[in-house]
Amino acid sequence: MRLGLALGYWGRGPDPRHLELARQAEDLGYHSVWTAESWGSDAFTALTWIAAHTTRIRLGTAVAQMAARTPTATAMHALTLDHLSGGRMLLGLGLSGPQVVEGWYGRPFPSSPLTLTREYVDVVRQVLRREGPVRLAGRYHAHPYTGTDGMGLGKPLKPVTHPLRGDLPVLLGAEGPKNVAQTARIADGWLPLYWSPSRVSAHEAALAQAPPGFLVAPMAQARVCDDVAEGLLPVKMMLGFYIGGMGAARHNFHADLMARMGYAEEAARIQALFAEGRKEDAVRAVPDAFADEISLVGPRERIAERLALWRAGPVTDLLVTAPEPRTLRVLADLNT
Repeated sequence: MRLGLALGYWGRGPDPRHLELARQAEDLGYHSVWTAESWGSDAFTALTWIAAHTTRIRLGTAVAQMAARTPTATAMHALTLDHLSGGRMLLGLGLSGPQVVEGWYGRPFPSSPLTLTREYVDVVRQVLRREGPVRLAGRYHAHPYTGTDGMGLGKPLKPVTHPLRGDLPVLLGAEGPKNVAQTARIADGWLPLYWSPSRVSAHEAALAQAPPGFLVAPMAQARVCDDVAEGLLPVKMMLGFYIGGMGAARHNFHADLMARMGYAEEAARIQALFAEGRKEDAVRAVPDAFADEISLVGPRERIAERLALWRAGPVTDLLVTAPEPRTLRVLADLNT
Protein backbone atom coordinates (compact mmCIF):
# COMPACT_ATOMS: atom_id res chain seq x y z
CA MET A 1 0.00 0.00 0.00
CA ARG A 2 1.41 3.35 -1.06
CA LEU A 3 0.92 6.61 0.80
CA GLY A 4 -0.43 9.85 -0.63
CA LEU A 5 -0.89 13.29 0.89
CA ALA A 6 -4.37 14.79 0.50
CA LEU A 7 -4.20 18.58 0.86
CA GLY A 8 -7.83 19.32 0.05
CA TYR A 9 -8.74 22.86 -0.96
CA TRP A 10 -8.09 26.30 0.43
CA GLY A 11 -10.54 28.05 2.69
CA ARG A 12 -10.08 31.81 2.95
CA GLY A 13 -6.80 31.85 1.06
CA PRO A 14 -3.68 29.89 0.14
CA ASP A 15 -2.49 27.65 2.94
CA PRO A 16 1.25 28.28 3.36
CA ARG A 17 1.69 24.79 4.82
CA HIS A 18 0.65 22.97 1.67
CA LEU A 19 3.83 23.41 -0.32
CA GLU A 20 6.06 22.51 2.61
CA LEU A 21 3.97 19.44 3.46
CA ALA A 22 4.15 18.32 -0.18
CA ARG A 23 7.93 18.68 -0.18
CA GLN A 24 8.25 16.76 3.08
CA ALA A 25 5.94 14.02 1.78
CA GLU A 26 8.15 13.65 -1.28
CA ASP A 27 11.26 13.42 0.90
CA LEU A 28 9.55 10.75 3.02
CA GLY A 29 8.79 8.62 -0.02
CA TYR A 30 5.09 9.38 -0.40
CA HIS A 31 3.85 8.32 -3.82
CA SER A 32 1.39 11.14 -4.50
CA VAL A 33 -0.03 14.49 -3.43
CA TRP A 34 -3.64 15.51 -4.11
CA THR A 35 -5.59 18.77 -4.32
CA ALA A 36 -9.34 19.38 -4.43
CA GLU A 37 -11.92 22.00 -5.35
CA SER A 38 -15.40 22.97 -4.19
CA TRP A 39 -16.55 26.57 -4.74
CA GLY A 40 -13.34 28.48 -4.19
CA SER A 41 -9.81 27.57 -5.22
CA ASP A 42 -9.46 25.24 -8.21
CA ALA A 43 -7.57 21.95 -8.13
CA PHE A 44 -5.22 22.34 -11.10
CA THR A 45 -3.52 25.68 -10.34
CA ALA A 46 -2.40 24.68 -6.86
CA LEU A 47 -1.23 21.32 -8.19
CA THR A 48 0.84 23.06 -10.86
CA TRP A 49 2.52 25.18 -8.17
CA ILE A 50 3.39 22.03 -6.25
CA ALA A 51 4.65 20.38 -9.43
CA ALA A 52 7.08 23.25 -9.96
CA HIS A 53 8.61 22.71 -6.52
CA THR A 54 8.86 18.89 -6.53
CA THR A 55 10.47 16.34 -8.81
CA ARG A 56 9.18 12.81 -8.12
CA ILE A 57 5.89 12.78 -6.26
CA ARG A 58 2.79 12.04 -8.38
CA LEU A 59 0.20 14.82 -8.70
CA GLY A 60 -3.51 14.06 -8.36
CA THR A 61 -6.86 15.84 -8.26
CA ALA A 62 -9.21 14.43 -5.64
CA VAL A 63 -11.40 15.60 -7.06
CA ALA A 64 -11.77 17.95 -10.01
CA GLN A 65 -15.47 18.61 -10.45
CA MET A 66 -16.98 17.61 -13.76
CA ALA A 67 -19.48 20.46 -13.72
CA ALA A 68 -16.63 22.99 -13.58
CA ARG A 69 -15.34 22.22 -17.08
CA THR A 70 -16.25 20.47 -20.27
CA PRO A 71 -14.48 17.12 -20.58
CA THR A 72 -12.22 18.48 -23.33
CA ALA A 73 -11.18 21.39 -21.09
CA THR A 74 -10.42 18.97 -18.25
CA ALA A 75 -8.37 16.80 -20.59
CA MET A 76 -6.44 19.92 -21.68
CA HIS A 77 -5.61 20.72 -18.05
CA ALA A 78 -4.50 17.15 -17.42
CA LEU A 79 -2.33 16.75 -20.52
CA THR A 80 -0.69 20.15 -19.95
CA LEU A 81 0.20 19.40 -16.33
CA ASP A 82 1.35 15.91 -17.32
CA HIS A 83 3.81 17.46 -19.77
CA LEU A 84 5.01 20.14 -17.33
CA SER A 85 5.57 17.59 -14.55
CA GLY A 86 7.24 14.91 -16.64
CA GLY A 87 4.36 12.43 -16.55
CA ARG A 88 3.29 12.68 -12.92
CA MET A 89 -0.41 13.53 -13.37
CA LEU A 90 -3.29 11.47 -11.93
CA LEU A 91 -6.73 12.75 -12.94
CA GLY A 92 -9.40 12.30 -10.28
CA LEU A 93 -12.92 13.37 -11.23
CA GLY A 94 -16.19 13.72 -9.33
CA LEU A 95 -19.77 14.79 -9.97
CA SER A 96 -20.35 16.77 -6.76
CA GLY A 97 -24.05 17.17 -5.90
CA PRO A 98 -27.15 19.14 -6.94
CA GLN A 99 -26.58 21.91 -4.40
CA VAL A 100 -23.12 22.71 -5.79
CA VAL A 101 -23.74 21.95 -9.47
CA GLU A 102 -26.89 24.05 -9.65
CA GLY A 103 -25.99 26.65 -7.02
CA TRP A 104 -22.37 27.33 -7.95
CA TYR A 105 -21.90 26.16 -11.52
CA GLY A 106 -25.34 27.27 -12.64
CA ARG A 107 -26.28 24.18 -14.58
CA PRO A 108 -28.77 21.38 -13.98
CA PHE A 109 -27.65 18.32 -12.08
CA PRO A 110 -27.95 15.41 -14.51
CA SER A 111 -31.01 13.22 -14.29
CA SER A 112 -28.74 10.30 -15.19
CA PRO A 113 -25.43 10.84 -13.34
CA LEU A 114 -24.06 7.50 -14.50
CA THR A 115 -24.59 8.40 -18.16
CA LEU A 116 -22.94 11.80 -17.74
CA THR A 117 -19.96 10.25 -15.97
CA ARG A 118 -19.57 7.59 -18.66
CA GLU A 119 -19.68 10.20 -21.45
CA TYR A 120 -17.29 12.51 -19.63
CA VAL A 121 -14.68 9.79 -19.17
CA ASP A 122 -15.11 8.69 -22.78
CA VAL A 123 -14.33 12.18 -24.09
CA VAL A 124 -11.37 12.65 -21.74
CA ARG A 125 -9.89 9.35 -22.87
CA GLN A 126 -10.39 10.22 -26.55
CA VAL A 127 -8.44 13.45 -26.05
CA LEU A 128 -5.63 11.77 -24.13
CA ARG A 129 -5.26 8.90 -26.62
CA ARG A 130 -5.39 11.21 -29.63
CA GLU A 131 -6.24 8.39 -32.00
CA GLY A 132 -8.54 10.60 -34.01
CA PRO A 133 -10.96 13.52 -33.75
CA VAL A 134 -13.20 13.49 -30.69
CA ARG A 135 -16.60 12.11 -31.62
CA LEU A 136 -19.50 11.34 -29.33
CA ALA A 137 -23.23 11.48 -29.90
CA GLY A 138 -23.92 11.71 -26.20
CA ARG A 139 -26.90 12.69 -24.15
CA TYR A 140 -24.90 15.29 -22.21
CA HIS A 141 -21.77 15.72 -24.29
CA ALA A 142 -21.95 15.89 -28.08
CA HIS A 143 -18.82 16.23 -30.21
CA PRO A 144 -19.34 17.95 -32.50
CA TYR A 145 -22.34 19.82 -31.11
CA THR A 146 -25.48 19.30 -33.20
CA GLY A 147 -28.14 21.07 -31.15
CA THR A 148 -30.72 23.24 -32.88
CA ASP A 149 -29.48 26.32 -31.01
CA GLY A 150 -26.04 26.03 -32.59
CA MET A 151 -24.75 27.18 -35.97
CA GLY A 152 -24.21 23.67 -37.28
CA LEU A 153 -20.55 24.40 -38.03
CA GLY A 154 -18.94 22.14 -35.45
CA LYS A 155 -15.97 20.17 -36.71
CA PRO A 156 -14.56 17.00 -35.10
CA LEU A 157 -11.14 17.90 -33.71
CA LYS A 158 -8.24 16.19 -32.04
CA PRO A 159 -5.84 18.00 -29.72
CA VAL A 160 -3.11 20.01 -31.41
CA THR A 161 -0.82 19.21 -28.48
CA HIS A 162 0.26 15.58 -28.40
CA PRO A 163 -0.47 14.19 -24.91
CA LEU A 164 2.54 12.81 -23.11
CA ARG A 165 0.65 9.67 -22.04
CA GLY A 166 -2.38 8.21 -23.71
CA ASP A 167 -2.95 6.04 -20.65
CA LEU A 168 -2.87 8.84 -18.08
CA PRO A 169 -4.78 7.36 -15.11
CA VAL A 170 -8.37 8.50 -14.65
CA LEU A 171 -9.91 7.91 -11.21
CA LEU A 172 -13.45 8.61 -10.09
CA GLY A 173 -14.90 9.71 -6.79
CA ALA A 174 -18.00 7.51 -6.45
CA GLU A 175 -20.30 6.86 -3.50
CA GLY A 176 -23.45 5.04 -4.59
CA PRO A 177 -23.30 1.29 -5.32
CA LYS A 178 -24.13 1.66 -9.03
CA ASN A 179 -21.60 4.47 -9.41
CA VAL A 180 -18.90 2.40 -7.70
CA ALA A 181 -19.67 -0.58 -9.94
CA GLN A 182 -19.46 1.59 -13.05
CA THR A 183 -16.20 3.12 -11.81
CA ALA A 184 -14.66 -0.35 -11.63
CA ARG A 185 -15.65 -0.91 -15.26
CA ILE A 186 -14.64 2.39 -16.90
CA ALA A 187 -11.93 4.00 -14.76
CA ASP A 188 -8.37 3.27 -13.68
CA GLY A 189 -9.15 3.78 -10.03
CA TRP A 190 -11.66 4.69 -7.34
CA LEU A 191 -11.43 7.52 -4.80
CA PRO A 192 -13.72 6.46 -1.91
CA LEU A 193 -14.77 9.26 0.41
CA TYR A 194 -15.43 7.29 3.61
CA TRP A 195 -13.54 4.02 3.74
CA SER A 196 -13.74 1.59 6.62
CA PRO A 197 -11.33 -1.36 6.59
CA SER A 198 -13.93 -3.33 8.53
CA ARG A 199 -16.54 -3.02 5.75
CA VAL A 200 -14.57 -4.26 2.75
CA SER A 201 -17.12 -6.94 1.93
CA ALA A 202 -19.59 -4.27 0.82
CA HIS A 203 -17.34 -3.49 -2.15
CA GLU A 204 -16.15 -6.95 -3.14
CA ALA A 205 -18.68 -7.47 -5.93
CA ALA A 206 -17.93 -4.11 -7.56
CA LEU A 207 -14.17 -4.43 -7.26
CA ALA A 208 -14.29 -7.91 -8.77
CA GLN A 209 -15.17 -6.23 -12.08
CA ALA A 210 -12.10 -4.01 -12.02
CA PRO A 211 -9.16 -4.68 -14.35
CA PRO A 212 -5.67 -5.58 -13.09
CA GLY A 213 -3.85 -2.59 -11.68
CA PHE A 214 -7.05 -0.85 -10.62
CA LEU A 215 -6.34 1.73 -7.90
CA VAL A 216 -8.37 1.96 -4.69
CA ALA A 217 -7.34 5.23 -3.07
CA PRO A 218 -9.47 6.30 -0.11
CA MET A 219 -8.86 9.48 1.85
CA ALA A 220 -8.46 9.44 5.62
CA GLN A 221 -7.63 12.06 8.21
CA ALA A 222 -4.61 11.07 10.28
CA ARG A 223 -3.13 12.48 13.45
CA VAL A 224 -0.61 11.16 15.94
CA CYS A 225 -1.77 12.28 19.39
CA ASP A 226 -2.24 10.99 22.93
CA ASP A 227 -5.91 11.93 23.29
CA VAL A 228 -8.03 9.99 20.77
CA ALA A 229 -11.19 11.99 21.47
CA GLU A 230 -9.37 15.25 20.85
CA GLY A 231 -7.75 13.84 17.72
CA LEU A 232 -11.15 12.82 16.36
CA LEU A 233 -12.59 16.31 16.68
CA PRO A 234 -11.32 17.53 13.25
CA VAL A 235 -12.76 14.36 11.71
CA LYS A 236 -16.12 15.04 13.33
CA MET A 237 -16.01 18.66 12.18
CA MET A 238 -15.44 17.51 8.61
CA LEU A 239 -18.26 14.98 8.85
CA GLY A 240 -20.61 17.49 10.42
CA PHE A 241 -20.07 19.84 7.49
CA TYR A 242 -20.26 17.18 4.77
CA ILE A 243 -23.27 15.38 6.23
CA GLY A 244 -25.08 18.51 7.35
CA GLY A 245 -24.07 21.17 4.87
CA MET A 246 -22.82 19.58 1.65
CA GLY A 247 -26.18 18.80 0.12
CA ALA A 248 -29.88 19.39 0.50
CA ALA A 249 -32.03 17.37 2.86
CA ARG A 250 -33.58 15.45 -0.04
CA HIS A 251 -30.33 14.86 -1.92
CA ASN A 252 -27.19 14.47 0.14
CA PHE A 253 -24.94 11.72 -1.18
CA HIS A 254 -22.63 11.95 1.82
CA ALA A 255 -25.49 11.44 4.26
CA ASP A 256 -26.75 8.54 2.14
CA LEU A 257 -23.31 6.94 2.33
CA MET A 258 -23.18 7.33 6.11
CA ALA A 259 -26.63 5.73 6.32
CA ARG A 260 -25.52 2.76 4.21
CA MET A 261 -22.63 2.30 6.63
CA GLY A 262 -25.06 1.76 9.50
CA TYR A 263 -25.58 5.27 10.83
CA ALA A 264 -28.88 6.32 9.26
CA GLU A 265 -30.42 7.83 12.40
CA GLU A 266 -27.26 9.69 13.25
CA ALA A 267 -26.97 11.09 9.73
CA ALA A 268 -30.54 12.38 9.86
CA ARG A 269 -29.85 13.97 13.25
CA ILE A 270 -26.73 15.74 11.97
CA GLN A 271 -28.64 17.06 8.97
CA ALA A 272 -31.48 18.36 11.15
CA LEU A 273 -29.14 20.14 13.56
CA PHE A 274 -27.12 21.71 10.76
CA ALA A 275 -30.30 22.91 9.05
CA GLU A 276 -31.35 24.60 12.30
CA GLY A 277 -28.06 26.49 12.41
CA ARG A 278 -26.78 24.42 15.34
CA LYS A 279 -23.48 23.54 13.72
CA GLU A 280 -21.60 22.79 16.95
CA ASP A 281 -24.36 20.43 18.03
CA ALA A 282 -24.21 18.77 14.60
CA VAL A 283 -20.51 18.09 15.10
CA ARG A 284 -21.12 16.67 18.56
CA ALA A 285 -23.80 14.41 17.10
CA VAL A 286 -21.26 12.66 14.87
CA PRO A 287 -20.60 9.27 16.53
CA ASP A 288 -17.03 8.79 17.68
CA ALA A 289 -17.22 5.23 16.38
CA PHE A 290 -17.95 6.37 12.83
CA ALA A 291 -15.27 9.07 12.87
CA ASP A 292 -12.77 6.57 14.24
CA GLU A 293 -13.34 3.78 11.72
CA ILE A 294 -12.66 6.05 8.73
CA SER A 295 -9.55 7.74 10.15
CA LEU A 296 -6.17 7.03 11.75
CA VAL A 297 -6.00 8.84 15.06
CA GLY A 298 -4.21 8.26 18.35
CA PRO A 299 -0.82 7.22 19.71
CA ARG A 300 1.72 5.62 17.39
CA GLU A 301 0.96 2.11 18.65
CA ARG A 302 -2.76 2.50 18.03
CA ILE A 303 -2.20 3.87 14.53
CA ALA A 304 0.14 0.96 13.78
CA GLU A 305 -2.58 -1.56 14.70
CA ARG A 306 -5.21 0.22 12.63
CA LEU A 307 -2.91 0.81 9.67
CA ALA A 308 -2.41 -2.94 9.46
CA LEU A 309 -6.15 -3.31 8.83
CA TRP A 310 -6.00 -0.84 5.94
CA ARG A 311 -3.03 -2.67 4.45
CA ALA A 312 -4.80 -6.04 4.66
CA GLY A 313 -7.61 -5.05 2.28
CA PRO A 314 -7.83 -3.91 -1.36
CA VAL A 315 -6.52 -0.39 -0.74
CA THR A 316 -3.59 0.37 -3.05
CA ASP A 317 -3.07 4.01 -2.05
CA LEU A 318 -3.98 5.61 1.28
CA LEU A 319 -4.41 9.37 0.84
CA VAL A 320 -3.93 10.95 4.24
CA THR A 321 -4.89 14.38 5.40
CA ALA A 322 -2.29 15.13 8.06
CA PRO A 323 -1.96 18.44 9.92
CA GLU A 324 1.75 18.36 10.60
CA PRO A 325 5.02 16.67 9.53
CA ARG A 326 5.23 14.39 12.57
CA THR A 327 2.19 12.40 11.47
CA LEU A 328 3.55 12.12 7.94
CA ARG A 329 6.82 10.73 9.30
CA VAL A 330 5.13 8.21 11.59
CA LEU A 331 2.93 6.88 8.81
CA ALA A 332 5.93 6.59 6.48
CA ASP A 333 7.83 4.64 9.14
CA LEU A 334 4.92 2.33 9.88
CA ASN A 335 4.17 1.66 6.20
CA THR A 336 7.64 0.39 5.35
